[in-house]
Amino acid sequence: MATLIPKTSTVLTSLLRADFTTQWRNRRAVVLTLVVPLIILTSWKGLISIVGGPFVLANSITIGLFASGLMGYANATARDRDKGIFQRLRVAPVPSWAIMASRLLVQLAMILIITTAVFVIGKEYDGITLSPAAYVFTYFTAIIGGAVSLSLGQMVVGWIKNPETINSTTRLIYLAFIMVGMFGELNKLGETMDEAVQWSPYGAVKTILSMSMEPDKWNNHASMALLVTIAYITIFTTLGIKWFKWNTK
Repeated sequence: MATLIPKTSTVLTSLLRADFTTQWRNRRAVVLTLVVPLIILTSWKGLISIVGGPFVLANSITIGLFASGLMGYANATARDRDKGIFQRLRVAPVPSWAIMASRLLVQLAMILIITTAVFVIGKEYDGITLSPAAYVFTYFTAIIGGAVSLSLGQMVVGWIKNPETINSTTRLIYLAFIMVGMFGELNKLGETMDEAVQWSPYGAVKTILSMSMEPDKWNNHASMALLVTIAYITIFTTLGIKWFKWNTK
């Protein structure tokens, strides 16, 4: 009897449906991912007249992107691997790339949701408006920034096998980005540390987001920050793929 192998498109559609359903069932985690950047956005309202609206929006989106990549993607991947979900999927007629592509597309949706939420609250509560071109450009750079956070999360999952250790590690990295990133951007950590923060994953992503909100001010520094983010994506992805195991054994 002939074995019918489903089309890759059919398999990917099924995986997407399952992953989006799982994301919806874990909507409390989605809400928590949105809470921190929105709290920062609203609490920094008084700084808008000092540092500018793009600065506040960019910091809020950056924090949200890293929350999605570290707290969301990395922990979910670690949990599913520990439960043996990946192993069961791999014995099915499912390409390995489709398994990860489905999860990354779900995270892409999260990136768009986070960016849109920050834009909406920024306009309605803080009164920050951008030009149509700036909104489009920022969505584009948000996807690039999201790729940095996702690749970093992938590297952590590849490097560490224990899901509890991954959870604590991603929380520590996220907290470091929030504390060091925000204070560094406000030039409160000293010249050397401020320079290091500026070219860190947090600083580079924040820079391209901030400059994309004012396209006419895009300069060589922003272009260098874009190249740095691409370098981070390349390094983190390479290591994440190299180290990743489909099971914890």
